[in-house]
Amino acid sequence: MPKRRYVDLKPANVQELEAIRDRHPKAYMRERATALLKINAGTSPHQVARHGLLKSRDPDTIYQWIDRFEDEGVAGLVIRQGRGRKPAFSPSARESRGGEASDLTDP
Repeated sequence: MPKRRYVDLKPANVQELEAIRDRHPKAYMRERATALLKINAGTSPHQVARHGLLKSRDPDTIYQWIDRFEDEGVAGLVIRQGRGRKPAFSPSARESRGGEASDLTDP
């Protein structure tokens, strides 16, 4: 049987995560802080992933949050730049080529 994962938070970390959980403007940060606090309180990460949050998550997602928090602290919980779907059309890309819509028509 695999070893159970847990988070051993210092009191300063608990206070910081509670502040994030209660007042952070980003909902995903509040969710991640809540998950870590529940794991610190003794709930298994799998239980938190499946039933402990408003939306059910894959347990591997929770384990990634734990890993990143242990490595980087609260900064590891923030979504990094460049994540997500890239735009299919970008007006700035056309401008950087120096072309306009009239360049596409024959003279």
